[in-house]
Order: sequence, then C-alpha cells, then structure tokens
Amino acid sequence: MSASGKKIVAVSNRLPITIKKTESGLRMKPGAGGLVTALAPVLRNRGGTWIGWLGHSGRLELDELLDQASRETGYELYPVWLTKEEVDNYYHGFSNEVLWPLYHDLQTRCRFEPRYWDYYLTVNKKFARAVESKSTEEDFIWVHDYHLTHLASELRKLGIKRRTGFFLHIPFPTLDIFLRLPWRRQILEAMLEYDLVGFQTLRDRRHFVQCVQSLVPSARIRGRGQVLKATYNGRQLRIGTFPISIDYRAFATDAASETVSTTAWYLHEALPEKQVILGIDRLDYTKGIPERLWAFETALERFPDLREKVTLVQVVVPSREDVEEYKALKAEIDGLVGKINGRFTSSGWVPIHYLYRSLDRTELLAYYRLAEIALVTPLKDGMNLVCKEYCACNIEGKGVLVLSEFAGAAAQLHRWALMVNPYDVINVSNAIYQAFTMQRKERRSRMSRMRASIRKQDIFWWVNSFLQAAFSSKLEAFPLVIEDYIPARQ
Repeated sequence: MSASGKKIVAVSNRLPITIKKTESGLRMKPGAGGLVTALAPVLRNRGGTWIGWLGHSGRLELDELLDQASRETGYELYPVWLTKEEVDNYYHGFSNEVLWPLYHDLQTRCRFEPRYWDYYLTVNKKFARAVESKSTEEDFIWVHDYHLTHLASELRKLGIKRRTGFFLHIPFPTLDIFLRLPWRRQILEAMLEYDLVGFQTLRDRRHFVQCVQSLVPSARIRGRGQVLKATYNGRQLRIGTFPISIDYRAFATDAASETVSTTAWYLHEALPEKQVILGIDRLDYTKGIPERLWAFETALERFPDLREKVTLVQVVVPSREDVEEYKALKAEIDGLVGKINGRFTSSGWVPIHYLYRSLDRTELLAYYRLAEIALVTPLKDGMNLVCKEYCACNIEGKGVLVLSEFAGAAAQLHRWALMVNPYDVINVSNAIYQAFTMQRKERRSRMSRMRASIRKQDIFWWVNSFLQAAFSSKLEAFPLVIEDYIPARQ
C-alpha cells in the first residue's frame, strides 16, 4: 500500500498470474496479455491491490503461493473464487459466448442463453463483495473489461461507497449490432453507474453514446474533446477516450540488452539472408490468422521474388483449447500452414515457421528485434499492444508495421504504418510486398515517428489521463513505493 493509505485497486476477471497443477504440486506462473502488460508496472511502482479470478473453479490452498506472488509482483493479489457453474455460465457463457463475439461484430457466434445472464449478475456481485473487503473509501477502484460491467451497480445496491472507473479493453459495437443483445438496456444502465467510463478510441465512445441516447433517454450527455460529461439517475459521470499503451522504456531497454541481442542473433542465424515477417497472436477468431495466411500465400503467388527471400514466423499462443470452436480454428491454421509450406517449400527454405506456444519475455523481444516486417492484422481489436511492443523494440529502426484498419492502434499509428483491410487478401499481399521492397530511409522515417508517438503516450500517460478524468488527480497522488520509478508524464 502507498504511504498515504490511498491506493489503486485494479479489478479484472483474471489475476495477473496463473496457477498450474504439476506432479510436484501447484506452481505459479506470470500472466500474459495486454492488461497485464499495461497495468502491472503502475501497480508495482505505486503500490496497490489487484482483485481477480485465478482461472480455477473451487477453492485451492494458495496462501503461501499468493504471498510469494505478491512479493514478486510488488502489489497485493486477492483472489475471487468461482464455482464450476459460475465459470461455465458467467465466463465461458455470458462473457465469451455473448459479449465477446457481439462486441467484435461477430453476432452470428452469440448464444443468448438466459441463464448466462443470471450467473453474470451473481459473479459481478461476488466481485463487489471482494472490493468491499479489500478497499476503503479513499481508494480508487479501477474495473477492467466486459466481464465486470455491473460491478459499480452491485456496489451501489450493497450501499458501498467507492470512487469507480471502468475501462473497456475491447471495441464497443454499433447501435444496430448492440440492439440484438437481450439485456442491452441493463448493460448500458450499469455502465452509467461508474464515475468514469473509458474506451480505447473515439469510434468506440461514439458507438456507446449513440446506444445510450437511443436506449436510455433519461441520460444526458454533453461536451466535446477527450472527455464528455453525462448526467444519469441524479448523478454526474464522465465518458472518455483513453488509448491504452505500454511501458515503452522497459521494452526498449530490455530489447537492447545483451541477452536479447544474443538471442535475436541466433534466431536470425537460422534464417540467413531472409527478411523475417512476424505474426504474434493469441488463438482467437478475432485475430484474423487464417486470413493472414491466405494473404501470405497470395503474396507468394503474385510476387515470385518474395520466394526464398522472406520467412513468416507465426506465433500462436494457446487459448481456450477445450472449446470446440477454438479447436476447429487451430485445425484450420494447422492445415493452412501445412498447405502453404507443402506448396512453396524449396531446398533450404520453408515459407512459414509456425510456433504454437507461449514465448518467454527474452524470446518475445528477440523476435521483435529480428523481424523486418510485423503483420498485425486482426479482424477487430480494442487496441492491440503487439504493434506498440514491436515498435518499442525496433531499436535499429529497420522494421515495417503492417496494421489492420480495425485495430484500435490504427487511430494513433495510421500515418506511418502500412494500413490494410484484413479481409482483402490482395490488399494485404500488396502491403507485404511494399514492406519487403521499402528502402531503409523510408523504413527509418516511418518507424522513428511511430516510436516517438508511443514513447510520448506510454502506459503512465494512459494512467494519468484516466485518473485526471476520474477525479482530477494524477498518478502522483498515489505515492511511490520504490525509489527508481520513472517520473509521471506531465
């Protein structure tokens, strides 16, 4: 906890660690993903608490492991325990079979099962009780993502007074898509119970405002710029745009380390005289991995001089492997990789190096360092921090970013990245060839501008802008717990 007693309490569906059962007992492993990348440095440097689920149904005896994890992360970890039924219906059900596909414009994948909604409310109330237990009225409760839209509403029902902010990490859908949600009004009204509601892009905020104006006419929204003011149910709140970012200095510094440099050199030794094209994605149908592979195949067809001169390194991080839809997606990716490699492989050259596993930090940064081209082509993404991490690690300035128009990061990086429609394989194949043939001077110019933009609007800028909008207070209001902290951006 910070010296003043005031702290940030982060609340998300998952804690930033995972617990694995092994033959020798329970093992703790650091979590991954955009939220961990973004928020962990802030809580570590300022002190705070992170509340979330551990990924297991039922209770486990983890006091010793959690104490160890809290010491290693630099902030307190507090688990919320869920039953198997709650996991099945709140997490796999409402969160990932209703909100996730709907918010990514894939409504045909939604299952509007009524019991999912009941469990969603039950679990949100359980999280509200955890917040009551681990926070005071002095703290700021920062709730993250679509799993917990009702947390502030449940706090109010319980009579618990807290300052609350909500940040949606995924896109918010257009009115015509959102209207298909049976619980559309309840979701909007619950989000309006927060003191601040934040979105990744102006487009997402605009969609939310249009939905509120159509479905909650008693709400009044006014203003312009980054933060709007709203009145609802006798209360005032704010609605803002806060594009999430990364700890730029940490990525750039670590990428320049001797360990990462050596690892990158060895990786490139295995791919001599070839430009490396890099794709890194979690296994999910929103990431556009099959479409990317089709585009790469199309590029090899249309531009024969790419052959034996480029190698696509496609990393797919396992996710939800027990879900049939994800099993089918993996089978499709496996089949496409095999087909393309079988068609184009020649002596000493394999077009695609496919890795289906997680990467440790050193290996991840080494791949960022060695790649001349990054393909970040999701069909829809709230932000996508892979592209920002790639740019931060591109210390030689030789890299080219090929970026989807439908990634949230496009709003910030579109002037310097090669922008593509991921559904248009001809368009993407053209961008691959343009990146391959781009001269070093242009590469350096584009990359230096992207790096400067990301450096300026880093993770601490993101936190500062959110906290200022929440209650006119910067990160400095939460005192340091270590001495060598990077000063908050002004």
